[in-house]
Amino acid sequence: MLLVKVGGGATINLPGIARDLASLDEPALVVHGANACRDELAQRLGQPTQTVTSVSGVSSVLTDQDALDILTMAYAGLVNKRFVQLCQQEGVNAVGLTGLDGGLVRGRRNAGIRVNDNGKKRIVRDHSGKPESINEELLRWLLDAGYTPLLTVPILDEDNRAVSTENDSIVALLQKTLGARRVIHLIEAPGLLEDRDDPSSVVASLRLSELEARSRTTRGRLQRKLMALATMTASGCDEIVIADGRSESPLGGALSGEGTRIRA
Repeated sequence: MLLVKVGGGATINLPGIARDLASLDEPALVVHGANACRDELAQRLGQPTQTVTSVSGVSSVLTDQDALDILTMAYAGLVNKRFVQLCQQEGVNAVGLTGLDGGLVRGRRNAGIRVNDNGKKRIVRDHSGKPESINEELLRWLLDAGYTPLLTVPILDEDNRAVSTENDSIVALLQKTLGARRVIHLIEAPGLLEDRDDPSSVVASLRLSELEARSRTTRGRLQRKLMALATMTASGCDEIVIADGRSESPLGGALSGEGTRIRA
């Protein structure tokens, strides 16, 4: 089984990914984002996306009830169903799901985000959480029956209420639960870059020790992503590929050697 994380940027080539899924000779499980669609929808509705940065330097989207509603519209509605349609047009029998459906992804609501506010520390609480368990039986049934699950947020908290979470954390938990040996991340860049402003500075390969070192010196959302990648590599994933989701054949390129390869 191939585990695929598809970024939610505006330039991600979803039609190309759907074509690539049709050419695979193994089952695939896809986790996708929709941040560009969410941000555009939020602007149109007069509720622009807000972010907060914790005292540890990690930034995240602030998800109040209005933001959660907009997130659900974008992720579970527009992008998920557009992606399902694209897959069906290519002969891929895709099923669009969120973590809510069938209790597919359950987690725990965050106690709050510690932030600095004019020199004082305070706790910001919202509708966000961390995934803790996967309904493995449901996923394996779908995969064994020939379906391609397209999974996205929100997920369920301990009180069966919807919360947002990081898709990178969902992918890490799926990898550990299902024992996926190979994970593909499709992003809006040719791979992991040595210099974020230089597309030619792709890091061809990394070992786990190098990845962990980078996660300790990086800040912001990239730090969160690198930490999730390190978790997967340490839990038995043989290879993680970070490749360009904007290319003509995003999955094909990732599988043929393009992008950054991370090995244990």
